[in-house]
Amino acid sequence: MKSIEINGNLRKETGKKSTIELRNQGVVPCVIYGGKENINFSVKINDLRQIIYTHNVYLIKLNLDGQQYNAILKDTQFHPVTDEPVHLDFVEVSDNKPAVVSLPVTLTGSSIGLKEGGKLRQRRRYLKVKGMLKDLPETLVIDITDVNIGRFLKIADLKYPNLELLDPARAMVVGVATSRIAKGMEEGEVVSAAVEVVAETVEEVAEGEKGEKEGKGEKGEKDEKADAVDKSKKSEKTEGKE
Repeated sequence: MKSIEINGNLRKETGKKSTIELRNQGVVPCVIYGGKENINFSVKINDLRQIIYTHNVYLIKLNLDGQQYNAILKDTQFHPVTDEPVHLDFVEVSDNKPAVVSLPVTLTGSSIGLKEGGKLRQRRRYLKVKGMLKDLPETLVIDITDVNIGRFLKIADLKYPNLELLDPARAMVVGVATSRIAKGMEEGEVVSAAVEVVAETVEEVAEGEKGEKEGKGEKGEKDEKADAVDKSKKSEKTEGKE
């Protein structure tokens, strides 16, 4: 996995006023969690563009006032109007502990189905994996040479050394279809493919609900922003009554 260094400053104040002042100075508030405690810091917006506007996933070495942390970018929040980043979440990682990362997919090979006039259908451009930092590649390569029309590769079909794939086993990743999706397939194969799609959807919905419940336990600057929005709405209602 590629690595990159970014310098930032620890934040002494984390209130709404402090956050606004930082953004007005071209600095983005951030938080890193996953260690002993959450760490609030800030980074110049121009220093963050190289890790935000790219399909690459980096091991980020954060230098914060003389202290260094190894982290991976977890989430980026953007301004709804300007589309500028307003908050970043990082998760701390270490060499002796497995990390969970979504890595980009790279397709290789000349598909049989494409040669016969089929159309490529890539359902997933990133796959979630778990592994030690030393075993994490820059990208997950998938060879589609033997993929014919009407065939899809699923998570269960993929194997990578020392990595555990965390997406649903029946989730479709990439395949080749015609304009009618299954033209040239036998009727039984069409029904089978449809059943797999439904099963995949059910698994992904369940996985999403589980992730949402787990996410409710996380605290940090997101809570501050949510409180600020609530207070702002209440203030607007009070002014309207006056």
